[in-house]
Amino acid sequence: MWKLDHEEGYFRVYDSRRTIAGYFDPDYGPLPAGDEGQDIVDRMIRDGDPVPGGTLMVPLIKFGLFDTDLDAQISDVEASVGGAAAQLARWRKYLADAGGPPHSVRISHTDQDMLTISFPVYFERPVPVSPGELLGELGPILDALQGAGLL
Repeated sequence: MWKLDHEEGYFRVYDSRRTIAGYFDPDYGPLPAGDEGQDIVDRMIRDGDPVPGGTLMVPLIKFGLFDTDLDAQISDVEASVGGAAAQLARWRKYLADAGGPPHSVRISHTDQDMLTISFPVYFERPVPVSPGELLGELGPILDALQGAGLL
């Protein structure tokens, strides 16, 4: 159901409809800046070197309000804000059930009307940097997020 595509050191996560569901940035360890660091990442991916985990970034809330051509009535804004509050409550519950892991909320780099949430993912054992191996570890997390209505 899920698919990973590699792009410049990170992986795009696609759902069964081929819609981007998020991003996974493996923890490659300390890297030198510039081309040398990118060369190390490229080699690790090519060789399927193991990583201990990484950072998963997925959508948190899509407001439907911050489009430049917004022309709405107060009831439309209220409905959008109410939907955002309900989504935040689902996320709060999910994070509390997961033991309150550290996370970061940011404005999406591709959609100014959306907030994203990023959180660390730690594998039980280092996993080779390959789509199939990573999906073996990320799939259950993605399934749980989808089951909770968060993706």
